[in-house]
Amino acid sequence: MSIVKSPEAASSNEPAETEQNVGAVRWQSNPILQPEDTGEKASTLLLRVSADSTREIDRLIDGLKNLREKLKNDGDRLQRDIVEYASLSRSAVQLTRIVTDSMNNMKEMSDAPSADTRYLSQ
Repeated sequence: MSIVKSPEAASSNEPAETEQNVGAVRWQSNPILQPEDTGEKASTLLLRVSADSTREIDRLIDGLKNLREKLKNDGDRLQRDIVEYASLSRSAVQLTRIVTDSMNNMKEMSDAPSADTRYLSQ
């Protein structure tokens, strides 16, 4: 039976026959929907889709693991930098105290009355 008919022949068909022809065209043009192996093809399609989804999920999990590792490394580096900064800050405060104390001692020494050499020689 020929599915494609001339326009004259198609106009003379009854509605039931036209519906059958449309249904046959649908089955032939879409191999997934053919009735004899629809279950097998649907199963294959489902496996392919689920495999693609599983690969995508695995890829996303790997990406998240990499981001977690980077975050951990960055956190460790920041912690080391903070400890180093605190040590440097303490050293700067100690140095500032030493310089301030030295300056105060020098000022006290310069403000002290100088010994008059006249009294030392007598």
